[in-house]
Parts: sequence; C-alpha cells; structure tokens
Amino acid sequence: MQFFRNFFKSKFGVPVTLAFVALIGFAFATSDVAMNSTFGGIAGGERVAVVGDEKISSSDLTTAAASAVDSARQQNPTISMPVFIEQGGLDDVLDQLLERTAIAVYAKNNGLRAGDNLVNSEIMNIPAFRGADGNFDQEAYRQALASRRLTDAQVRDDLGQGLLAQQVLVPAAFGAKAPDSIIRRYAALRKESREGSIAILPSAVFAPSDDPSADALQKFYTANRGDFIRPERRQIRYFTFGAEQLGDRAIPTDAEIAAYYRENSAQFAAIERRTVTQLIVPTQQAAEAIRNRVRSGGSLEQAAREARLSTTTIDNATKAEFSSQTSSAVANAIFAAERGTVAAPARSGLGFHVARVDAIDRQAARTLDQARSEIRAALEVQKRRTALTDLAELVDGLIQEGAALPEIAAEVGAQVQTTPALTAAGAVYGTQTRAPDAILPALQTAFEMDEGEPEITEIPPGGTFLVFETADITESAAAPLAEIRDQVIAAYRLSEGSKLAKAAADRVLERLKDGQTLAAAIRAESKPLPAVDSINLSRQQLEQSGQRVPAPLALMFSMAEGTAKKLEAPSNAGWFIVDLENIETGTLADNDPALEQTRRELAQLFGREYAEQMRDAIKDDVEIERNETAIEAVRKALLGER
Repeated sequence: MQFFRNFFKSKFGVPVTLAFVALIGFAFATSDVAMNSTFGGIAGGERVAVVGDEKISSSDLTTAAASAVDSARQQNPTISMPVFIEQGGLDDVLDQLLERTAIAVYAKNNGLRAGDNLVNSEIMNIPAFRGADGNFDQEAYRQALASRRLTDAQVRDDLGQGLLAQQVLVPAAFGAKAPDSIIRRYAALRKESREGSIAILPSAVFAPSDDPSADALQKFYTANRGDFIRPERRQIRYFTFGAEQLGDRAIPTDAEIAAYYRENSAQFAAIERRTVTQLIVPTQQAAEAIRNRVRSGGSLEQAAREARLSTTTIDNATKAEFSSQTSSAVANAIFAAERGTVAAPARSGLGFHVARVDAIDRQAARTLDQARSEIRAALEVQKRRTALTDLAELVDGLIQEGAALPEIAAEVGAQVQTTPALTAAGAVYGTQTRAPDAILPALQTAFEMDEGEPEITEIPPGGTFLVFETADITESAAAPLAEIRDQVIAAYRLSEGSKLAKAAADRVLERLKDGQTLAAAIRAESKPLPAVDSINLSRQQLEQSGQRVPAPLALMFSMAEGTAKKLEAPSNAGWFIVDLENIETGTLADNDPALEQTRRELAQLFGREYAEQMRDAIKDDVEIERNETAIEAVRKALLGER
C-alpha cells in the first residue's frame, strides 16, 4: 500500500492516476449508452417511458398509482395496492400519464403555454387550499399536499398539463353537433319498445359436487390468485381520557365562585326585558295620529294595513338592546310605557316609531347564594375544558418525547385496549362486527401510520381525547391456499359449473335456431333451471327507472329483431340467454321534446368523441417509448415483491 501511495505522488504516477480516472468515467458513459440509448441503469433505470422529449420516471408512476389508490378508497375503503393492480389500475394510471404528457408535449410543440401566473391562479381557485376567510391559505395548501404525499412541483406540473390539455381539447370539442337526420333517428329510439325473453343458466346448477384433485386445485388457485386477495388489516392500540381522569381539578372552590360573581355582577343584577310590536312612519304627525287611534280602541295592525305598511316585533330585549337596534330616544319611550299601552312616538334613523308594549319581564337581582349553583356549573365546564387541554398537552409532550403508549396511559390513569384486526372500512376482519366506536374517527389516519407511532386526537363533539397507535399491520395479499381451501374449492366448482353452463347455453341457442321457443329450449335441458322471464319494455321505461340498466336488458336493446344471444354473468355466476322477438318503433312528431333533448345529448357525445379522436391523433403524432422492464420493476415494488 505504501508503494502505491508513493507511486501516485511521483511525477510518473500523477498522469497515470489521471488517465485511470478518465478511463473509469469513459467506461461509465459507454456502458450507459450500451445499455440503451433512451433508458439506462439496472432493471431499466428510473424512466418508465419517454414521451417526445419528456421523461416519466418510476417515482412519477409510483406517486400516481398511490394517489389513484387513495382516490379509490373514497368509494372502497378496503381496496389495497395489490387489488388495484390486479384490476388493471396500474396500467390505467400509466396510460393516463402517457396521454397527459403527450398532450402537453404536443401543445408546447405548437406554441401553447401554461405560465406560472396561470398555474398560480388555478391553485388559488381550488377550495381545498382556502382558509377560514375564504382566501388562499399557504398553510392549508401545505397540509393538503402533505396529506396526499405530493410536492409543490408535482402539483404545479399536473395543473400545467391540465391547462395545456384544456387549450388543446376544448377547441376540438367546442361547437360539436349532430346532423338532423341522426338526431331524428336517435330520438325515435326513445319511443321504441322491445319484446322478448331472458333465461339464466346458473353455474351452481351445473357445478360438480366432487372435490378437485390437489393438482387441479393448485393450478386454479395460482391462475386466480387475484380473486383471493385479502384486504390490509391493522390492529390498533388505544385509550381514551376525559373528565373521569380529572378528579377534583374541575371542581370550583368557593373563592373562585365568589370571584366569578364579582367579575360578572352585571349578569346577576336586576334586569327588565320587553316585547313590543312597532310601526315606523315618516312624520311625527302621522305617528301621533296612529297612536291616538290605537288609544281610542283601534288596532295597530289595522292602522298599518290601511297605511300600506307592516308591523315588526322585537322579542324579549333589554333597554340597551332596544337602544342599539333603534335609538336611545325610542328605548326610553318604550321603557316608560306600561304593558298593553302605546309608547309616545320617538325618532330613530328610520323614522318615528309607534310601539305597543306587549310583554314585560322583570327579573330581580340575585345574591351570591342564589346564583351559586349556576356559577358552579359554568365554572365546572370552564375548568374541565382547561384541565383537559392541559392534560392533552401533557400527553402530546410525552408522545413527542417518544414515550410508549402504556407509559402515557399510566400517566393519565387510563387503560390501554387493543382492537381485533380491522379493515379500512371499519369492520373486524372476517366478521360483520364493527370497530369500537371510539376508534372510528381515527380509523383513516390509523391506516396511514407506521407501527408504534402514537397520535392524539379529540373525539367529536368534544370532551374526550383518543390516543392511538398501529400495533400490527398485515399487508394485503392473497391468502395461502391452506387457509382458504374451502373457499377456493367453492370457486373452482363455480368456475367448472360456468363452463358447463356455457355449453348448455350453446345447446339452447341451437334449439332456438331450430324454431323452439326459449322456454321449450330451457325445459329440454336435464338440469332444473329457473323459469324464463318475459320482457316487454320501452327505452323510456328503462331511462325513467333511474337505475343502472342490467346487462341482459342492455343487450336486448342492442340486438337485431329475431335474434338470440348469450351473455356471461359476472363472477362465474352463470350465463344469460337473451331472445329478442319483436321491436315496435314509436312515432315522433316534429315538435316532440325528445328531439331537443337528443340534440343536446348528441352534441355532448360528439364533443367527447372529437376530443377522444384528438387524443388518439396526438398519441400517434408524439413518439412514445415504454420501458417495460422499468414498468414491471415498479409493479413488483408496489406489490412488495423482489
């Protein structure tokens, strides 16, 4: 080693060392070129795709996939990344990334821009980023991004691409309309009715009763692992604390009660409140005339109607409140009058008030002893709130110091509890039992936490605090075959039954071709099958139902008259046979409202179609190169595979 050190310091060693360093750099550069002119590095490198000159990194795809799963959880709380990927979600996310990037590249190549000011304007207009005053709030913006694990740069880039897409696609779809001949044709379809029949061949009827061989079951399980993915489950440790942990800290002393009485003496002084009905007129002469009329036995309301005015009522107000709502002169006049009489007219900024005193509520002053129970109750609420806040701050401090959950619970005198394994939907895994009510407000947060990191939150509507942590995480994955053998066998039987039901459906279709009715063709099967349903419906009836049209009915309304088709039911449930016997076309007047409705709907449909065609044309125009190796690496990383 000393020899090499001395050599590197010599006049011959220095140039040799520099040449060696240069050789290493050249080797790195050439190896990168040799790997791929576009992609580089181990397992395809960081780039999952290149769109034009824009590169989409593996972190971009990972972030987009995580965001998509978060969004999907708004509808399905138990969905996990493996389930999302199994359902093709990652492919959809990548396609969206490629499309958005292609549109942005095309827009920039054609001189369109989305500058910082335009992006800033979009950010400021997003409601989630506004504060309590309705204006953009930097802290709200930061918290919203942190909750979605996004950076400012990512948000700005996404908004910029969206603005470019608007500039490209909106003009393509704007002003789209359909020819009148097409409008009339589609409007006439609304009046159409169809008659036929639908039969179902359930897989369960044809399913084998024998258990499959171990080899067949294993092959079926391997091919359908995605159907047996369990949701992520978490056990949560928690405790709650509230007023029961405060002891005598929330009980006010006699000295505190006396001090409160002194500091709020106006609250316990004698007070008078009055309810009045009043009429406001522009002149004093008019006010005096109305007052005299009422004093002579007339009605204030009748006088108001004759003058084409209206009366108003002020309920149970003090003299100070009357003064603030009207004027001090009006308040003095009202409180000088007796109950049931009309006060002397007095002026405010609105005019002269003619006020009738309807009710008087006088409350005498209260002594300390008389007000003691009321003061004690008020102070208990105040002291309880303060003591709970102090206790919560103590707990938060212990959390920041890294104290364990049992230590924190012991400090406040609470008992730690542990939930069974829970799903993100708030159910005990494998049962219909709900999670404990105390943990439900924090469940979403608990499914975003790492293990052993306590947090504190207040349980609405207040008065109780929850301290919780994730105790155990079971990742979403396909259940081992040994644990769900019966479930897999049932699914295998249903799958085999679906194959046999399909063969039966083909036989039924052959009988229909020979002229048999659907009912007769179904009866010809050796298995006991459900009766055939006769259908006679119009399109308007389907639309008015307000529900999603069942797939067999949707098929019936897309078939040609006199034909029959088969349709697979979801989840290997069986096969439908749809037999369309007759189509009745409806009549359409020139002024039928359906024409205008169809015109609007087709305009929207044509606009979407033009925009879709524009997207396809852009993707053909902008060169897109995918790195399947890197994409597969991201897929495995998201699934937790090596």
